Amino acid sequence: MENLNFPGYSFRFKNSENKRLIFDVIRKKFVVYQPEEWVRQHVVQYLTTDKKYPYSHINVEKQLIINSLRKRYDIVVYNPDGSIQVLVECKAPTIKITKKVFDQIASYNMDLRANYLMVTNGLDHFFCQMDYDRAAYTFLRELPTFCDDSSTR
Repeated sequence: MENLNFPGYSFRFKNSENKRLIFDVIRKKFVVYQPEEWVRQHVVQYLTTDKKYPYSHINVEKQLIINSLRKRYDIVVYNPDGSIQVLVECKAPTIKITKKVFDQIASYNMDLRANYLMVTNGLDHFFCQMDYDRAAYTFLRELPTFCDDSSTR
């Protein structure tokens, strides 16, 4: 297992039919351990442990349709009102984060309209905040921590 640029998290593993599996706490099942999955599971831990996003607000590996094409996103964090707070694109550590990778998440986000984007290969992380009024984005040092503003109403 490759060391990634995240804090040390604890994961559950098992072997089945000559395959190594890692437990996904969001999907509540073991999934095949692959480099991109290793990154995805670290991001889930980062979001829930460090950024305090509730498990119930997170979806992993779901299908969406963009311009009549079926696509899959890696991770989406929803706001309590159902809008999207964070859209995450995970790549294997061997994949460099390039403009093409950003274009991929940007095309997904055209319909989803997330407040924040995260692109990571586990070693390099990029975060940006979307500004739809100005058709722009601003790079950030990190994602904001979860804030449940329903308690202030």
